[in-house]
Formats: sequence, C-alpha cells, structure tokens
Amino acid sequence: MHCTIPVVAALAALAIAVPGAAQSTTRTSDSANTALSPPTRNASMTITRAGSQPSNKGPADWFTGTVRIDPLFTAPAPARVAGATVTFEPGARTAWHTHPLGQTLIVLSGLGRVQLEGGSIDEIRPGDVVWFPPNVRHWHGASPKTAMTHIALQEALDGKMVEWLEHVTDEQYSGDR
Repeated sequence: MHCTIPVVAALAALAIAVPGAAQSTTRTSDSANTALSPPTRNASMTITRAGSQPSNKGPADWFTGTVRIDPLFTAPAPARVAGATVTFEPGARTAWHTHPLGQTLIVLSGLGRVQLEGGSIDEIRPGDVVWFPPNVRHWHGASPKTAMTHIALQEALDGKMVEWLEHVTDEQYSGDR
C-alpha cells in the first residue's frame, strides 16, 4: 500500500500533528542576529511547552503493534523539518517506508531494531543516532522483549515527508525472511 502524507497531517513519519493543540509562547526581538543571517527586525521565537500537544496512537496502516507518537514540532516555512518522540512497545515496528530527504533517529531509551531493505537487522540503544538516506526503504521499532523510544526528525520535500509502504512481516522482523 502506498500513501502520501501531508506535512500538517504527519510528522516524518510518524507524528500526527494536531493544528492549534500546542500551547506556545512567542517572544519578539527588535534584532535577531546569527552568523548565518543578517539582523532581522521584529524576529520572534516560539516555545512549545512540554505536554501541550496530545499523544496519538500510531495508525495500524503504518505500524505493527502498539506505538505512541508524541509530536514535538513542525518548523514554520521556509524551514521544513519536523520531529516527534515515538515509543514502540516490545515487538512493535513501523511498516516499510521512505523519506524524500532522509530521516534521523535519536534513541532515548530501551532496545530497538533498524533495517535497510536488503541489509542486516541492527540493534539500537540509548544514545545511538541513526541516519536513513533519502528514498531508501527501511523500518525501525522495538526489540521483541524490550520497548524503545526515539526522536524522529525528517524534512518535507514538496509537502511530503514520508511514503508508507507494506508492513514488515514477522519473518522479516525476526530476520528469518
């Protein structure tokens, strides 16, 4: 099954954004200056408070097992990055999927598994950072007996962050193919 998810409807994969659900604070400055850009008048920043966005259940079309998605942010244009914290219960995993500009995972807790199509299954642990290249089929999730939580970061290209594909079979997940 192939699905295209709009940026506002999902966070790279993986987080369902709820427009207007976040409580945020905006601060304005007369001059914002960084090494990368010239000073900007009336620049502002947004602080999204922890716990201000509702958790979402990972949709059965995109995941096997019990998955919770906690949206973190979707940066406003011209930025195109979004992030979510994703928690997989033991044995839970994503379906096969790709990202047009790649994906970065930062493992926070537990023990997980990742695989590129055609490659071996690798274990991931807290502190590990995983990079999936653009348009490469992959999956990730918890180990069979231990839950895993990671932060997922991805960027949109022409409004698209992820393409969901078929589910990972039990044989693929166990490495028995």
